[in-house]
Amino acid sequence: MQIGIFSVSDITTDPTNGTTPTEHERIKAWGAIARKVEEIGMDVFAVGEHHNRPFFSSSPTTTLAHIAAQTERIILSTATTLITTNDPVKIAEDFSMLQHLADGRVDLVLGRGNTAPVYPWFGKNIQDSVELTVENVHLLHRLWNEDSVTWQGKFRTPLQNFTSTPRPLDDVAPFVWHGSIRTPQVAEIAAYYGDGFFANNIFWPKEHYQQLISLYRERFEHYGHGRADQAFVGLGGQFYMAKNSQDAVREFRPYFDNAPVYGHGPSLEDFTAQTPLTVGSPQEVIEKTLTFQEYFGDYHRQLFLVDHAGLPLKTVLNQLDMFGEHVLPELRAEYAKRKPADHPDAPTHETLKAAKAAGVKPAMAKSAPEGQATDGVAPAGAGGEHDA
Repeated sequence: MQIGIFSVSDITTDPTNGTTPTEHERIKAWGAIARKVEEIGMDVFAVGEHHNRPFFSSSPTTTLAHIAAQTERIILSTATTLITTNDPVKIAEDFSMLQHLADGRVDLVLGRGNTAPVYPWFGKNIQDSVELTVENVHLLHRLWNEDSVTWQGKFRTPLQNFTSTPRPLDDVAPFVWHGSIRTPQVAEIAAYYGDGFFANNIFWPKEHYQQLISLYRERFEHYGHGRADQAFVGLGGQFYMAKNSQDAVREFRPYFDNAPVYGHGPSLEDFTAQTPLTVGSPQEVIEKTLTFQEYFGDYHRQLFLVDHAGLPLKTVLNQLDMFGEHVLPELRAEYAKRKPADHPDAPTHETLKAAKAAGVKPAMAKSAPEGQATDGVAPAGAGGEHDA
């Protein structure tokens, strides 16, 4: 199980003291958070892509390349890379370059985003969202897996014997996840390619995500990538901790009430009861997080939203220290105990390279021995932090 942090990159006023961080402060804070993620033993740090305020993350690969130089072990990913408004040629080349700079510690989550105006800003029409996704995902996979691509589609200039550069490290493309909040077509396209499916798992009750994940698993098996229970599933989540739950609720309430992603809506109590958000003690975070496996089956990646809603950097780092000391060891031990013998490893550059060398699909590759680390015509549909 890969455990990590993802950020939606909001700039929000701290409701407890009225201070608002600058863009520079928030951008630089990501480096401190990523280093802390690595220090406490987490596995993944992921950043979103946005082109509108109150968010600031317009260039994830630039950010992650900078963080790659400050870290040695963690996987660098995105919470969303906009597959509809980015040119797939530029995605292919940018992430291959990042893959080389980070020695393979790279993957990405493709999604359609949640901001409608981004489409005309980049010369696209939101009515073409699904078609754009299908076409661009198909081209992206070809660019990474074929040295010379001749291609013609509906939404960009044709390509004639085109080679994207640099080529993927070790001739192994970065692993692709498809992010979704609500769109079934995303599950279909992820399954078609044998890619991963990342359920946002923040805004909705578990029953909503159970439907999406079940569809993805069923179609993953249908397309011959492995059994349904072996499909690559990732989940979001979020927490705020204190030594006791009463203090956690008291401290987090003003941030929750003003958060750009869910503030001024349901009460904190209703939201924590109905969604994966945990505000309480470390033990409560452990217990609620472990229920995700009961609801969604064996999965591969668990990311948490921590640095949002105006929480100061010092608080975020303290939350991560507490997680590393009290929560992470318990989750790791329990996940290891629960993992079926034939459940595939979470995808990394090394596991993908090994599967390719063995001539098998990643979900069908043998897991590492206990205790050993491992670092066409497309279907109609798609989408994705994640979906529009």
